[in-house]
Amino acid sequence: MTKDSDVARRRYPDCVARWGRPRIRPLDELLTLPTRSPLADELSRALAAATRMHMLKSDLVRVPVRVTATTSEAGAYRYRRANPIDIRVSNRSGHAATGFLHELAHFVDHQVHYDRRSRVWASAIHPAFAQWRATVAQLAPRPFPGGSHRKRYFESAQEVWARCYAQTVLLRSGDPLLLAQLGELQRRDEPHVWPSHAFDAVALQVELVFERLALTQLELPLAA
Repeated sequence: MTKDSDVARRRYPDCVARWGRPRIRPLDELLTLPTRSPLADELSRALAAATRMHMLKSDLVRVPVRVTATTSEAGAYRYRRANPIDIRVSNRSGHAATGFLHELAHFVDHQVHYDRRSRVWASAIHPAFAQWRATVAQLAPRPFPGGSHRKRYFESAQEVWARCYAQTVLLRSGDPLLLAQLGELQRRDEPHVWPSHAFDAVALQVELVFERLALTQLELPLAA
């Protein structure tokens, strides 16, 4: 994810335009995926899985998803104030679907709620996320290498939400490729994912966030 202060110091493309009134739309109507990249199929399957789980209320024209060759990060969500610029996914990470879903989670979080004064997003303060915040607070901390600044960011609401969202979409996808990617990350004990036995309650709360927002795509009603 790229913060406002970073954007201000660089020359980035224009923000994505807005048109008409905000309306509830499928996720796959809000993004434009690359079509010629070797990652096209993997990204398409990841977006399809997220689209099956929820929708989004938005007046945005399509947000571009761009493939990069960076080795410093698996992806980035770039934005300026309340407006998206793009989502970037590295073709060097080895788990592009997970990286894409992580950045998609930042996009969703940012678009559900953005406070212009505090720059706080939905995951930190929105009432629909309250039970998710309470549930995830009970998880054992994941080990993360790095200094105190990186650790604080890793444990921030925005970052924890992105990791929870990505794991939930993979887990609920029913897609063999995506499930295999999650299984591999868990077998390697990657700090960005949680063990299966510890995550079930959190996955339910991620789904319930979208039910509370009236954005669910699930066929069966969920009990609170």
